[in-house]
Amino acid sequence: MNEHFATFGASPSLRLTHLPNGLTVATEPMPGVATATLGVWVGAGSRHEQAHEHGLSHLIEHMAFKGTGRRSARAIAEDIENVGGDINAATSAEQTSYTARVLGEDIAVALDVIGDILTNSVFEAGELAREKGVILQEYAAVEDTPDDVVYDAFTEAAFPDQPIGRPILGRPETIQSFDRAAIESYLAREYTPDRMVLAAAGAVEHEAIVAAAERHFGGLPARTPPDAVLGRYRGGERRMARKLEQANLVLGLPGLSFRDDGYYALHLFAQVLGGGLTSRLWHEVRETRGLAYEIHAFHWPFSDCGLFGIGAGTAGPDLPALVDVTVGCLADAARTLDAGELARAKAQLKVSLLSALETPGGRIERIARQLLAWGRVIPADEIIAKVDAVTTEEVREAGRVLMGGPPTLAAIGPIRRLQSLDAVGSALRSA
Repeated sequence: MNEHFATFGASPSLRLTHLPNGLTVATEPMPGVATATLGVWVGAGSRHEQAHEHGLSHLIEHMAFKGTGRRSARAIAEDIENVGGDINAATSAEQTSYTARVLGEDIAVALDVIGDILTNSVFEAGELAREKGVILQEYAAVEDTPDDVVYDAFTEAAFPDQPIGRPILGRPETIQSFDRAAIESYLAREYTPDRMVLAAAGAVEHEAIVAAAERHFGGLPARTPPDAVLGRYRGGERRMARKLEQANLVLGLPGLSFRDDGYYALHLFAQVLGGGLTSRLWHEVRETRGLAYEIHAFHWPFSDCGLFGIGAGTAGPDLPALVDVTVGCLADAARTLDAGELARAKAQLKVSLLSALETPGGRIERIARQLLAWGRVIPADEIIAKVDAVTTEEVREAGRVLMGGPPTLAAIGPIRRLQSLDAVGSALRSA
């Protein structure tokens, strides 16, 4: 077992231990905090699924709470809630997490429950059938929510026929096909200890958590998981004409990986363009022209690619004007973005970063995600220094490069008047 204190300029109380099988344990005590938040992050998500496994990562996250060799589904919930705690899980394209929050004195309970659900789940046939029904209801709820549907369609259009572009929930036909054998095969292949991090913060003691990690996870065999299929942004469109009161639109362009040198410049460009009430899109689209109730720009970075987008809802007849104004704001920002706007965007990014570190939950998420992505915990001052180093011209250039990429367009509702994808692409190139 390899233990060391973090020496990356992070919190001096942060400690890391690597178990022999590759699993990493990270703890960060927080003086004055009476609760403890802990969780296991696995570096596997929906993009690690094969085509016939579409939606399996999300189903596994649900099934973790449906019974183990030692606990029924009811007992899992009771053991946590009897001590006033809560337990949750989440699936993304690249990671899955299982977390709990309890009083510091009850952390052994939470560790035992999380260890149990991750190593001893039984995936009983009746529970599996019921949970597939629950997920199908979740799928139906998304299908009834236009602003959810349009973002799933947007990602699929940007990354067509690729795991990273598929909706996390899966499709009814794949969800219904899953059985215990499929679950166990995926877990054996993807839930390997070298891509697992157990992180805890708050009222925690490192030695006790390492001992629990060894008990629950030390027996997992060390294996080398397969690499995920590389994400290749291509662009495209998806139009869904429906009888709705409003049209929902997402316009996208190729983003950057969080490993890319230009990541911070592009992130700041998104913030200036549509990241708040002072952003260019908000001012022009909402305040000046009244074309939308809300509009925002975003940048989703992944380990090997990224996706930039602008999302809004508007009346069907206003779609052409909304697209024209949006393209104009993009082009103008790439030309005239100024030092004052950049300073404000940097301040907003810093507040977002630092406020996330004020809770145990925010700390463990940062710790786990960075360990999985970089193999180290990046100190906040290092990130802030990189943000501060970005120049106005670098952000403008990020915008200019962005506009040269092939566009993605997804829309749902009364969209008959929406411009063609070719017309949008031409407008971007000539703006």
